[in-house]
Amino acid sequence: MSEVLLDVRHLKKYFPSGDRNRPVKAVDDISFQIFRGETLGVVGESGCGKSTTGRLALNLMQPTEGEIRFEGRRLDVMRGKTMREMRKQMQIIFQDPYASLDPRKTVFQTLAEPFRIHNREMSREEIHREVTRLIGCVGLRPEHIYRYPHEFSGGQRQRVGIARAIALNPKFVVCDEPVSALDVSIQAQVINLLQDIKQEYNLTYMFISHDLRIIKHLCDRVMVMYLGTVVEIGSKEAIYERRRHPYTQALLSAIPNIRQTDTGKRILLTGDIPSPINPPSGCPFHPRCRYCMDVCKREKPALREMEDGTRVACHLELV
Repeated sequence: MSEVLLDVRHLKKYFPSGDRNRPVKAVDDISFQIFRGETLGVVGESGCGKSTTGRLALNLMQPTEGEIRFEGRRLDVMRGKTMREMRKQMQIIFQDPYASLDPRKTVFQTLAEPFRIHNREMSREEIHREVTRLIGCVGLRPEHIYRYPHEFSGGQRQRVGIARAIALNPKFVVCDEPVSALDVSIQAQVINLLQDIKQEYNLTYMFISHDLRIIKHLCDRVMVMYLGTVVEIGSKEAIYERRRHPYTQALLSAIPNIRQTDTGKRILLTGDIPSPINPPSGCPFHPRCRYCMDVCKREKPALREMEDGTRVACHLELV
């Protein structure tokens, strides 16, 4: 996994608020890479910028600042036909299978659309064969292609969403909390399907989730976000075993079936998440950190690289 597929540098996304001088800093100067063939998990509390980061990575929204490179090419400056061609290489699986499918279209119409947009020379018979093949790949039956979304369960709708994402053989797929809206009994089936699809199609995933158990099961590396910033990024083993950043420690301590901290106690965070309109000075986590020092209030820590390759944004002397 040494070849960089996606390279994000100093990415920012600010949204306007009621005060023109104080925008909502949804993503605030983050940098990371995704290597070909890996699954990068993105975790953090609601509102930390996970989904915005995923959409920026696909150029579904324009960044305020920063660069996004896909296979060395600048995505953030692409427009029109050039960007439309790049769309075949990258796709997204949305969180809500009830909202992500057009209720007025049958499954065939939904899955045929990518071919009609990008492969206009294909005949209806060829498109029908491809749609039937896709439905089989995600575990649905051929007769399902004539049904409408309201005739499916949530798990089946998400399977249709997965089929749509892989229709054009992309290289990169953003999975934006694809199982959070599903019953627990169905989640494992969809997770296993995503793993099988990844191997079959040689995909690279950016998997966004708030469920650290799923991230541990599915991902190769993990990126922990807090208030629009990256606080820790590294291999799954390093994140779950060493958990250097205080915020990572608190997140993992809340999960009963993942090995706890040395004391075996849950780390309770005090206070609420600060507003992205008015983030705290220095380290964004310092108002809730049990190790807060004076320097934390003054200076924002840079991501420091550890011996095992993990990068951590913290002023503590980390091991």
